[in-house]
Amino acid sequence: MPTLLEELKRYSVVVADTGDLDSIKRFSPEDATTNPSLILQAVSSGKYDAVIKQILSEAKKGADKTLDELCDRLIVAMGREILERIPGRVSTEVNARLSFDTEASVDKARGLIRLYEEAGVDRSRVLIKLAATWEGIKAAEVLEREGIGCNLTLIFSFAQARACAEAGVWLISPFVGRILDWHRKNEPDVRYEPDREPGVISVRKIYEYFREHNYPTIVMGASFRNIGEITALCGCDRLTISPALLEQLSATDGVLSPIQVNSPTPPLIPAEPLGESEFRWLMNEDAMATEKLAEGIRGFEADQLKLEALLLDRLQGLS
Repeated sequence: MPTLLEELKRYSVVVADTGDLDSIKRFSPEDATTNPSLILQAVSSGKYDAVIKQILSEAKKGADKTLDELCDRLIVAMGREILERIPGRVSTEVNARLSFDTEASVDKARGLIRLYEEAGVDRSRVLIKLAATWEGIKAAEVLEREGIGCNLTLIFSFAQARACAEAGVWLISPFVGRILDWHRKNEPDVRYEPDREPGVISVRKIYEYFREHNYPTIVMGASFRNIGEITALCGCDRLTISPALLEQLSATDGVLSPIQVNSPTPPLIPAEPLGESEFRWLMNEDAMATEKLAEGIRGFEADQLKLEALLLDRLQGLS
């Protein structure tokens, strides 16, 4: 009997949600995603010490670089290492502190792509990751027109997903486990089977809507807490999975059936695109999405600051 991971790969593109090179090599994903928290974890493991040393040594010898610039060079160098081990794309995240500044997000994304191209990596192998705020979605709309593919993350609501599709975003990452976390906190007596969890239902709704309306935007389920959530979304375009859950899937036998979507004939005509005021109102009415989006941005920024402090400490330690 096949493993669940083998079955999953039959119906969905499996993406590694990690910067750990050993895990990427072991599970042979198509793509890989990173964020400040995963970058910090990977850097703290010591497996990128040689990369960090080279970047800091170059900075010490040449013109002074800000911590922000050093972090950019580090995440691009890590992205390049990851790309040597996967056939597809790597997602590299724009600083969370820019989540409410469209122009600054666009500038940062262009800078990251420039660093990748200087390192010999074509932009077609990179996805720029942005938080799905209104400003982040508008930044992605600009970048997509320039041929820079985007991954909109921290998606907790249908409104966020719909706005991304209408903006022509290449890929979105609707979260599953963090939605469950919110419901567990606010409804502690309610128990859900994995296939009936609020986060699973949210991703299915988004996926079905995109297919029914022929949006080309890829739906990649993210933020899983257990393999039941993952198998319940088998057949979704892509699923980004942590090494621990990839391990469980590879160690468990089973047969999976993909989720089914009946495409209407002719295709449905999309509604008028969401405007900013409607988007913000829908978010205001969704307490879970509003709270988890803000929490996610704060968390990524906290880890970005830790990463900058780590680099500063090592830079000062160089003789």
